[in-house]
Amino acid sequence: MAALIEIAAPASGGRPRKGAGGRWGWLLLPALALLAVLFLVPLGLMAWRSVTEPTPGAGNYSWFLTSDVALATLVRTLTVGAVVTLVTLLLSYPYAYLMTVVGARARIWLTLLVLLPFWTSLMVRTFAWVVLLQDSGVVNQLLGTVGLGPLQLIRTPTGVVIGMSQVLMPFMVLPLYAVMNGIDRRLLDAAQGMGARPAVAFWRVFVPLSLPGVGAGALTVFITSLGFYVTPALLGSPDQALISQQIFTQVNGLLAWGRGGAMGVVLLAVTLVLLGLVGVVLRITRTRGGAR
Repeated sequence: MAALIEIAAPASGGRPRKGAGGRWGWLLLPALALLAVLFLVPLGLMAWRSVTEPTPGAGNYSWFLTSDVALATLVRTLTVGAVVTLVTLLLSYPYAYLMTVVGARARIWLTLLVLLPFWTSLMVRTFAWVVLLQDSGVVNQLLGTVGLGPLQLIRTPTGVVIGMSQVLMPFMVLPLYAVMNGIDRRLLDAAQGMGARPAVAFWRVFVPLSLPGVGAGALTVFITSLGFYVTPALLGSPDQALISQQIFTQVNGLLAWGRGGAMGVVLLAVTLVLLGLVGVVLRITRTRGGAR
């Protein structure tokens, strides 16, 4: 998201107007209050329960770090999130690029297709994938027609990745399009005028300029995928549960609020560490690019 802010900054001169923050800063108070009530307070209660229930101490975290099942679930969650991010990037990059080269009418339709999932219930979309991916579903029938099926798609990590990628694809397309639309295409013409082939000009000029959109979209998709519950629960298998399902089991099934809170805190900590590492990498890349 910081990359998108940097892209949008030149439109206003790159600097905020003096005194604007102090004059209108009070408008943020309702949003900050809502954030505190709906996010910070529950987060604090979860962290408090993780060190107080059933007994005070770090027993819940000790259980998590010594539990093979809990650690495997965390690794599986991060792996699925990374795969979903890669799949959405591979599908969204050409789609977003197409949105920048077509006419205005076609761009409107492509944008509507991207926004359409936001107007459909997540439950409806997930149950639709249950119907499509089941053993005798439409997808397996089509695969059988071409001699590639039937395959075990539902109740597997593959089905979870398919369902989550479809849900999260708009979060990758929109940041990519926002950045790609601001790239001056005359740079490609200049590169080709200097002897570069179109494919080389695209790879050496356009792709590096679109990396802020790639980073913003990848971070949004990856972080969002870590907390998915409905799609993995309906398309996946209990043997391959993600950490959100394990938290639900600990809290609702076993009434182990402390262990559920510890799992949530660990997931939050891992996410923050990964964000910090990505921020360091982006800062180093930006510094090297500026040095050149």
